[in-house]
Amino acid sequence: MEFLKDHSIQNELLLIFISVFMGTLIGAEREYRNKSAGLRTFILVSFGSCLFTILSIKIGIDNPDRIAANIITGIGFLGAGVIFKGDSKIDGITTATTIWATSSIGMAIGSGYVYLSLLGTALVLLTLSSLTYLEFQIDKNHKIREYKISLLNTEDILYCETLFKKYHLKYTVSKQQYSQENLTTIWILTGKKKSHELLIQELQNNPRIGAYQF
Repeated sequence: MEFLKDHSIQNELLLIFISVFMGTLIGAEREYRNKSAGLRTFILVSFGSCLFTILSIKIGIDNPDRIAANIITGIGFLGAGVIFKGDSKIDGITTATTIWATSSIGMAIGSGYVYLSLLGTALVLLTLSSLTYLEFQIDKNHKIREYKISLLNTEDILYCETLFKKYHLKYTVSKQQYSQENLTTIWILTGKKKSHELLIQELQNNPRIGAYQF
C-alpha cells in the first residue's frame, strides 16, 4: 500500500515538472518578444493550473471538477490584467489568450493527458512564432495608421488629401481641432507600408505642414 502511495506521488511530481517545462517553452517565446507577461508568468500559470487540477481530483472525490472549474475564472482575471489600451489599438490580447491557452495545457497535464498537452504546446508555439511572418506580410500590404497633422494654413486641408492620393493611401477624418494658429486633423490612413514611409518623408520636408504625429 505504501509502495502504491509513493508511486502515485512520483507520477504527480513528474506531471508538475512537465507542466513547468511546457510553461517554460511558451514563456520563453513571450519573453523573447518582450511581452507584458514573460517567462515566470507562464511557468507559474502552467504549474498552478496543473497543481490545482491534481488537487481537484484528489480532494473532490465526489465532485472532482470542483476546484478545476474555478481555474478558468481565475485565469480570466489574470488575462484581463495584461490587456491595455495603446495609442491607437488594444494591446495585450494575444498575451492574455496565450495565458488562457497555457492554463488549459497545465490542466491537461494535471489530468494525465500529457500527449494532449504536448500537442497543445506545439500549436501555441506554432501560432505565436510561425504566423508572425504572415502578419508581417499583411501589415506590409495593408497598414492602418493614425496621423495627427497640424496645418499652418487652415485652407490646406484639401492639400493633405492630395498628398494621400499621391501615395495611394485611403483616408478618413477621425477628428478635427481648430484654433487661430492652426488646424489639427486626425486622419486614419490605409495603404502599403512603403507608402506610409514615403508620406512621412514628405511631411518632414514640407513647409506647409506645421507638425505631425503618428
